[in-house]
Amino acid sequence: MTEGMIVPAGAGESIGSSGMTLKVGAEQSARWSMFEVEVQPGFDVGAHRHGEAEELFYVLDGELDLLAFEPVVRTTGNWRGWTSASGASVIRGGPGSLMFVPAGCPHAFANPGDTPARMLFHVAPSGHERYLQELAEMLEGDGPPDQEALVALRLRHDIEQLTPLVPGRRALLS
Repeated sequence: MTEGMIVPAGAGESIGSSGMTLKVGAEQSARWSMFEVEVQPGFDVGAHRHGEAEELFYVLDGELDLLAFEPVVRTTGNWRGWTSASGASVIRGGPGSLMFVPAGCPHAFANPGDTPARMLFHVAPSGHERYLQELAEMLEGDGPPDQEALVALRLRHDIEQLTPLVPGRRALLS
């Protein structure tokens, strides 16, 4: 008989100091990985697309700007002004908002607020934690990430970068 697993609140494997916690990964499932993510104010993952992976993002706390469509025109700067041929545009999603991203679909999220946002992030197939660990190491350096190195990292993991990643700022605790 097979056993499942229970991951208590606050448990999981931290991915560097990125604010990401692996809940279920390739060691437990060949099909998908699940993360809890704290998205810092100002963080913008940058618009990108995956050749094979499908993703789900579920906002738990705070607000995130969300994009999940092919724009009429892909600009290389800010994706927040993109619109689709059907009229879809970027939305600001709060708690309970869900974004589904099929393989090949341009997508992005960013925290426009002054406080961290939290979300659950599900990706299939499993193993995305290897990419996220490398990304966390790259973002732990001083200053902005080397965009060429970031593009190369993402290409190694089947991710096409469309607009730059912008690291967030730590929330000020009062």
